[in-house]
Order: sequence, then structure tokens, then C-alpha cells
Amino acid sequence: MKMRFHDRTDAGRHLAQKLLDYAHRKDVWVFALPRGGVPVAYEIATVLDAPLEVCVVRKLGVPGQEELAMGAIAPGNICILNRGMIQALEIESHAIGQITAQELQELKRRDRCYRGDRPFPNLQGQTVILVDDGIATGFTCRAAIAAVKQHNPARIIIATPVASSDAVASLQTQADQVVTLLQPSPLRSISIWYEQFEQTHDREVCDLLAQANTK
Repeated sequence: MKMRFHDRTDAGRHLAQKLLDYAHRKDVWVFALPRGGVPVAYEIATVLDAPLEVCVVRKLGVPGQEELAMGAIAPGNICILNRGMIQALEIESHAIGQITAQELQELKRRDRCYRGDRPFPNLQGQTVILVDDGIATGFTCRAAIAAVKQHNPARIIIATPVASSDAVASLQTQADQVVTLLQPSPLRSISIWYEQFEQTHDREVCDLLAQANTK
């Protein structure tokens, strides 16, 4: 049955109910993809009684069509490109390099802003739940998975309120589990599945991270 979420908080509370098998465990971490994934992940971390962290990723937008992802980057020199789209749109390598450099600067800024001097957690043998507010192509999630895998977790779970069926199928080959509430076809856009979908700001991200980890 199709439904709409009131906002990211509402979506996170619903999604948390599908993740109760991971509640009150010492080996579980909830990682949000900022910025929009943080309010969703905050609710999940609260219900599961798990620590909340961020995995900063940046979409590489097609020149002139920035909302269309031709790839994504993540910490640890992770860069995943949609080669098929790049070929089809005849995007030149110098344009890809320029956009990647710009997004790398923003990635570093956000990482400093959200994480500061906090050391990256030891994920060896842990279960990591990666959370976003919606998944269209899956490229940012694939970059996040690659970044987290560098830290040798035991399991990686993708959790999102709404995702395209193509993205879910792709991510199921990359992660141990994909948990979603809605897989509408066609997806059209993430925002239409929320009544309120305002932009999440840096201050909200920092406040939610502080609240989650002082409980």
C-alpha cells in the first residue's frame, strides 16, 4: 500500500520498527548519510539504543543537471562513477574532474563540521546500518558502503523509507540487507513521498548528533 510520510522524523520512526532485531545490541552502529538521512537515522538510533554517526558522501551531478547523479564520492578516496550515463551523455573527463574536486572540498567541509576531532569508530566485526531519507539511483549509498567496508564491519544494512526498485536490486548485491518501507514504481522523486521535505541544515545535523550521543 502506498503512503506518504509526514516528515523525516515520522519516516524514521516507522522504519525503526522494521529494524527491531538490532535493538539493544552492543555491536550495532547507525550511520546517517547527511544531511537528509540524519533526522531519519536519529529516530532509528533512539529506538534501537544504538550510537549515531555520519558517513559523509557527495553526489557528483551531471553538468547542467546537478540533481542527476553521474556518480558519488566518499572518504577514503572512494569514487564510484556511472560509466553508462557518462558515455551516453558524452561527459568529458575534465568536467568530471572539476566537479569531483568541487565536491571533495564540500565533503571535507561537512566532515569537519559534523565530526570535528571525533575519532572514527572501530567497526571491526560490527553491524553498520546505513540510513538515508530516500534512494533514487543508489550511487551515494554505494559510495557509503565502499567507505564503510574499509573498516571491516561484519554486516552492512541499508535502511531507507523510500527507494526505487532498481536501486534496491543493485544495493542488494553490495550490502547484506536492504530495508525499505516503500518501493514505488515509478519513483519520480523522493520529495513527493513526504508531506514536508524541507532542506536539512548543518545546525540540525550537529544538534541531532550531539543529542543522540549524550543520552
